[in-house]
Amino acid sequence: MRWLAQSVRLLPIVPTILFLLIFFIVPVGEILQGGLVNADGSFGFGQFARIAHTPVYAKVLWITFSISMMTAVVSVLLGYPVAYLLSRLSARVRERWLLWIMVPFWTSYLVKTYAWMLLLSKTGVLSTIALALGLVSETNGIVPSLTGVLIGMVHAMLPLAVMTMLPVMRGIDERLAQAAETLGADRGMSFFTVFLPLSSPGVAAAGLLVFISSIGFFIVPALLGSPKETMIAQLVISSVLELFDMRFAGALSTVLLLCSIVIFLVYDRLVGLSSLSGEVRDTRRGSRAQGAQLGLLLAAGRLTAPFVRRRMTLDAHAAGGFGPLRIYSFVVLAALVAPVLSVIPYAFTTSDFIAFPPKLFSLKWFGTFLYSPVWQSALSRSLEVGLGTALLSLVLGFGATLALTGMSQRASKPLFALLIVPRIVVAIGLLYLFARLGLTGTNTGLVIGHTVLAIPYVVVTLAAGFRQFDWRLDAAARLMGASPARRIATIVLPLLMASVTAAFLFAFLVSFDDLTIAIFVSGGINTTLPKQMWDDIQLAITPTLAAVSTTLIILIALIGFVSSKIRRMAR
Repeated sequence: MRWLAQSVRLLPIVPTILFLLIFFIVPVGEILQGGLVNADGSFGFGQFARIAHTPVYAKVLWITFSISMMTAVVSVLLGYPVAYLLSRLSARVRERWLLWIMVPFWTSYLVKTYAWMLLLSKTGVLSTIALALGLVSETNGIVPSLTGVLIGMVHAMLPLAVMTMLPVMRGIDERLAQAAETLGADRGMSFFTVFLPLSSPGVAAAGLLVFISSIGFFIVPALLGSPKETMIAQLVISSVLELFDMRFAGALSTVLLLCSIVIFLVYDRLVGLSSLSGEVRDTRRGSRAQGAQLGLLLAAGRLTAPFVRRRMTLDAHAAGGFGPLRIYSFVVLAALVAPVLSVIPYAFTTSDFIAFPPKLFSLKWFGTFLYSPVWQSALSRSLEVGLGTALLSLVLGFGATLALTGMSQRASKPLFALLIVPRIVVAIGLLYLFARLGLTGTNTGLVIGHTVLAIPYVVVTLAAGFRQFDWRLDAAARLMGASPARRIATIVLPLLMASVTAAFLFAFLVSFDDLTIAIFVSGGINTTLPKQMWDDIQLAITPTLAAVSTTLIILIALIGFVSSKIRRMAR
């Protein structure tokens, strides 16, 4: 009877497993199979030998991992003080900060990259200001270059690093540091020997997610970089869309996937997957590695203690306090938000081209966007696909989260595979599958592809609400004879409405912002909004793109505001 009850409890996750089996496991398996087919159609490792024996491919792999590693390191270093500050703020104040951090995070990569093109190009804002102030004699611009790529990628990934480290830091008991100071440790020693070691799983989780997300980037290096900064995802796209070499694209995707899996397994071995959800895994005490780490942290604490004992105000609870940590966090927040907002004035220019400063004031570019048949079709298709994706991923994600609530960490590990597989790999796999099923170029194909990407976000969002839910209410309703469907409809859903709404909005944004799946699956003349922006931005930087970007920024801000409002009302 016990196994029967356990089986019934797992029923809600069955549709999700079947969906992911068909549209995630099978496509990824086909990539592996396609990479093992030689040019003459025979089975072999010819495609991989081509990668290994061609210097340019080895160089691209090295560039990809180098840029991704630099992005991860810089994002974690810049984001750690911000996450530390947020972990020490009250819930109400922290929510305000998070809203401003989430707006640039959820803003389209295309919009953010477009903003940096306007800021860093030869005729951009920064070059023009520097020339006017006499700081430079001629304007060269920062893009295209490695510096431009790193700026764009760190700007995109920094909020993810902060959001990943924050749950671990919030779980650290402040009394531990207070106890260390009571025993004679100064602030520097207390921080390096207590807080930093306890927050290290969050640092490792942030580094992992940023690194794996970065190795699949192609928008930022394509628009802000030169051929010297070409990354592997760009080669995959080129192999499919320009060379029509699906087998070689499969081999490249396989290499990317295998590298991600190796990094994932090493991370799980050293840190543990629990840190990805904000938990800290217990480690064995007294190990040689921990002893060496503790020695380094003690030395760092002694060296930095004189600098942080008095001058740094690490206590962020003081209302209206503007210590160095808070000032630094304001600067980082401004660096995240300002580039996104810098696009808005160009949407109201009267000129037919982009120039700084923009000549204001006109709404004609919004008219061009809203009344153009091409842009109208792209916008309506993105809205339709986004709503369909949000509904499907919410249904599948809710059932999965309901089943995973009572499962162990080991049993839920496969879900994290969705977080580590680069989007470009999923896109190539779906292209293999949809070509046979006739779903290429259809809204159904886009909804399925976007749902694969959105399910992890839905599960993570719902899991946070499920952990706070009082399941004794559900048990009481069950004892009174309520069916599972009735309990979900009358108890679980109403009490978890804030989390459900947030999950729905996040899934919609994942779909609305996606370009990777759209490049391979949308097909035809009628594309999605990100795909239409991608096509236009490679031809010219126009005020119409600024109007489109401004519209998206306003939409993201409204969604973030509504989500925050719903959470406050729920509390």
